[in-house]
Amino acid sequence: MRFMLLMIPKGYEHAAPDAMPEADRVAAMMKFNEDLQNAGVLVGLDGLHPPSSGARVSFAGGKAKVVDGPFSEAKEVLGGYWMIRVNSRQEAIEWASRCPGSDNEVIEVRQVQEFDDFPADVQQAAAGFEAMQRDIGQPT
Repeated sequence: MRFMLLMIPKGYEHAAPDAMPEADRVAAMMKFNEDLQNAGVLVGLDGLHPPSSGARVSFAGGKAKVVDGPFSEAKEVLGGYWMIRVNSRQEAIEWASRCPGSDNEVIEVRQVQEFDDFPADVQQAAAGFEAMQRDIGQPT
C-alpha cells in the first residue's frame, strides 16, 4: 500500500515566495528522511515552495481560469510530502508520528488509490493507466 504523508505547516499560506526553512529544521527532517529510506519504505519526497509563488487553475463552466498566489481563501496549504510504501494505514500513521514536526505542523496521512482498488467499469474507463504508470516509473 502506498500512502502520502502531507505536511501542512500553519501560517505557510502567508509565507513570502522566497521563504526558506531553518537549517536546524532541515537537519531534523533529513534524519527522518534517512530513517524512511533505511527502512525501505520511502518512495519519494519533496518540499514545496509557498503558495504565494504558485497558481491555481479552476474550471468553472468547463473553462480554465488561472489565479496567481497568494490565495486569500487558503486556510491550510501543503508544505511538502512523503510517498511511502507500507503494509497498513497504522504503519503509515506510526511513520508520520515519528516525524520531528513542530507545534505549527500537521501531517495528514492519505492512502493512494491503486488501480486494483477500482471496480471493473472504472478500470475499463482508465484503460491505459497501468501502461502510463509504467512509462513514468510509477508502481501499478
